[in-house]
Amino acid sequence: MKYLKILIVLISVGVLVLLVLMAVWPETADVDVAAVMRGPLSVTLDEEGKTRVRERFTISAPVAGRIQRIELEPGDRVVKDQTVIATLMPADPVLLDVRSRTEAEAGVKAAEAALGRARAERERAAAAARLAKSELARMQDLLKHDVVSQQRFDSAKTEATTAQEALSAAEFGVAAAEHELTMARARLLSTSRAPGESQPPIVLRAPVSGVVLKRMRESESVVPVGETLVELGDPRNLEIVADFLSTDAVRIRPGNPVHIERWGGERVVGGRVRRVEPSGFMKVSALGVEEQRVSVLIDFDDPYDAWKRLGDGYRVEVRVVVWHEQDVLKVPTGSLFRRGEKWAVFTVKDGSAQLRTIEIGRRSGTEAHVISGLDEGEIVIIHPSDSIVDGSRVRYAG
Repeated sequence: MKYLKILIVLISVGVLVLLVLMAVWPETADVDVAAVMRGPLSVTLDEEGKTRVRERFTISAPVAGRIQRIELEPGDRVVKDQTVIATLMPADPVLLDVRSRTEAEAGVKAAEAALGRARAERERAAAAARLAKSELARMQDLLKHDVVSQQRFDSAKTEATTAQEALSAAEFGVAAAEHELTMARARLLSTSRAPGESQPPIVLRAPVSGVVLKRMRESESVVPVGETLVELGDPRNLEIVADFLSTDAVRIRPGNPVHIERWGGERVVGGRVRRVEPSGFMKVSALGVEEQRVSVLIDFDDPYDAWKRLGDGYRVEVRVVVWHEQDVLKVPTGSLFRRGEKWAVFTVKDGSAQLRTIEIGRRSGTEAHVISGLDEGEIVIIHPSDSIVDGSRVRYAG
């Protein structure tokens, strides 16, 4: 009996010691980890954007009258000076007094002057486009022999593209001036006619080649002078407008690369910033917050076949690259947390979490540039919980 009591006491003491050890033994936490590595890092500003035809052409009624039914549908192609947009039967004209006729004649002369100015601008733009194209060809030859940098070649390519777009805009300007001249002359139609004689119909033809974007009038009806009938444009001449916060817009420069995503296609389309608008505007967000926004205009870099399914007014998402380095030491942003005024991470060594204060530079949405405090190949904990402290026991898969 005496030995049995001693055995029971020893067993009880052993169990008690075991329970105490289990209570004070540090618990091992399961964590997710990632390796510190070197590689490319891009910092982007992300925003929703909308496509739009860069040069829109509005066809309106030059005089009041009855417009016949417009058969063209949105999406139908039109050919400059060939496709009939609409036929207008002019209303009985109001007799013009001396003052009104003088004003109408002055309007014709002003329209003729505007047409001459537009044609001169087209010639200037054509010369600039030829020069930019020649410069691009020269830069391409120099690039093959490593005489110029890739950046200088890209700059020449952007200048050539911009010059070609300026030429297209100048051609639209000439077409618009010709249309304005037609409208000005229409206001001087003769008001004298024989009894029972009707006014000849006015046939409105397409001033540019492209497609019908919108049709404001379909059925036959009486329209006043200046009534908008259809909008024309070239869907190949698309641009993207994205509204960025003004605090972000100051970081964007013309020429910055752009990744165009989530537009419905299977691949990311390349673009480039053409212009940052010089003035902002106030916009109320979905949460009711007043924000100061700035419009950023973006051109497509990829060929038309890569984004030909896009049309006017389509939604896209753009990522403007404002900083890029090809080889930097980087760490996932999910591993970072604030420790006072500095950034810190938990590294893993010999199964223990070790607190490390680091210095970081640029950050993207998923990665951050490590300036100091970490070495390539070290393991860091991603999204560490509040229970993990310096010296905590951890384990991870792999």
